[in-house]
Amino acid sequence: MKSLLLTLLFVAVTTVSFSQEVSYGVRAGLNISNLDFDPDATFTNQHRNGFAFGGFVDYGISDNVSAYVEIQYSAEGAKAEDLRADYIQMPIMARFGIGESFTFGIGPMLSLKTWKNRDAFETLTFSGVGGAEYMITDELFIDARVHYGFSNILNQDVVGDLKAQNTTFQFGFGIKI
Repeated sequence: MKSLLLTLLFVAVTTVSFSQEVSYGVRAGLNISNLDFDPDATFTNQHRNGFAFGGFVDYGISDNVSAYVEIQYSAEGAKAEDLRADYIQMPIMARFGIGESFTFGIGPMLSLKTWKNRDAFETLTFSGVGGAEYMITDELFIDARVHYGFSNILNQDVVGDLKAQNTTFQFGFGIKI
């Protein structure tokens, strides 16, 4: 346990000391999400409009490369009440700057369910996330992202062979503090 703590402390100090810039901020956005079923759903499956909000840390590695970590609440899933899926999410992205204003990023995302205790849903899911950001000023930005679920969000013990992946388009804005 002691060696684990020392290793984590070393990694944290090394990361911060080699970073050219560390920025923090808050972000909010609009979600348009839906569930992709396999086999195809025999019922009407409409998209859900939701929201997301959270905070982030962006560690500069070089002038044009950074590591981005965020914790956000996100309302996703489908429109039907039984298919709504709300999460606490942690996207981790490698980000690449193009010029002074544009940044593109890609990486994994872990999601922990927060909605009502529905046994039909898995507690932890894994997705990929990619997006682009445009800096309006030195502090204000707008962005667009897509989350694509790699893991089945449905509990196989409850629903059998039915599988569903969550896909979300997210349009946001934020401020670097």
